[in-house]
Amino acid sequence: MRAYRSTKTLKEIESSDQNLASIQAVRNLKPLSRILLFVRAGGRCEFDGCNCYLLEHHLTLTEGNFAEIAHVVAFKPDGPRGREGTRPEDINDVNNLMLLCPRCHKLIDDRPQRYTRKTLEEYKVRHEQRIHHVTDLGPERSTSVVVFKAPIGGETVAIPFDQVVEATSPRYPRSRDGVVIDLTQIADEGRTFTEAAAQTILRRVRRVFEPGGEIEKSQHISLFALGPIPLLVFLGRQLSNKVPSDLYQRHRDTEDWTWKTTGKPVRYVLRKLRSGQTGNAVALVLSLSGGIRLTDLPGVVRQDSSVYELTLDGPTPKPTFLRLRQDLENFRSAYQEALGTIVRDHGLLKTIDLFPAVPAPVAVLCGRELLPKVHPGLRVFDYDKRKGGFTFQLEVT
Repeated sequence: MRAYRSTKTLKEIESSDQNLASIQAVRNLKPLSRILLFVRAGGRCEFDGCNCYLLEHHLTLTEGNFAEIAHVVAFKPDGPRGREGTRPEDINDVNNLMLLCPRCHKLIDDRPQRYTRKTLEEYKVRHEQRIHHVTDLGPERSTSVVVFKAPIGGETVAIPFDQVVEATSPRYPRSRDGVVIDLTQIADEGRTFTEAAAQTILRRVRRVFEPGGEIEKSQHISLFALGPIPLLVFLGRQLSNKVPSDLYQRHRDTEDWTWKTTGKPVRYVLRKLRSGQTGNAVALVLSLSGGIRLTDLPGVVRQDSSVYELTLDGPTPKPTFLRLRQDLENFRSAYQEALGTIVRDHGLLKTIDLFPAVPAPVAVLCGRELLPKVHPGLRVFDYDKRKGGFTFQLEVT
């Protein structure tokens, strides 16, 4: 009888021994550590972007434990990331463990140079913070995310979901997809584009509020909007006050949508720049993101209209002035007071001319805060660099 002889190489034997040691280490996990890891991970793969649910088979939907527990710093020094930095005193400490699906586990251990200790620790912290945030909120905190996308200068800005979650806290999105009003497919041809875009907004907003939809269930909107100012005013008018809404601003310094929490709130002041020849021609200039000169206005407005200006009380107008939620709330009050002053001085006009240099959420409020039978409609103008002044775009009533 021939003697059995192993055909494994020394390297394969060492690798096998290492895997056996790792398996033994996982089996020696304290029950509390295992529970903490599953709870902190929400039963989902912690690899960045995977988020696979690991307590149910992805095809048959059979319940079971399909997770693998991986070490960030390997059980043995010769393993993946085993010699990166100071080794944990307890290699099985929950802070050195990640809950992963089998594919992601193999990926990180096959490529330890790419998936370093620092990278995996960042994945773990970010994932577990998100799970803690979402599970810490009650059902009454849900919100329907509405994303409005329209090209500005031929470009659009993506809104990452993790920025939405961070910005809407302590509320949380009802769904990852939300409601998207996308105008990027409409050809940009001046007034033709504006008219087509307005009709698209009308149709989409009607569908948004259909019975049984997401917004009916949440009874709250979180609006993330970027696009031409006239269309944002028009969008605000269609949203009206049907359900409570929070509006968000994209901040240029941090490139995110989370309202700042420090700093002094902005105040606003209303000035009358000139009195018109008749009482029924009125223009309201919003000099907030930048200054608007009388010479920028159409000639007929400069000659005939009474012109009011709502601007910052003290600071020079600039694009980054809107930082706090309170800044937006203060504008809401100042804008309503401005409309009230115009109605007091000129009666209830059919329309007034609006010349806005404002951030996106302020533009939305301009349409949303119009009260039927109380305020005049708006003839919205937009600045045209090619013509060096403002041109009429659309009417919002």
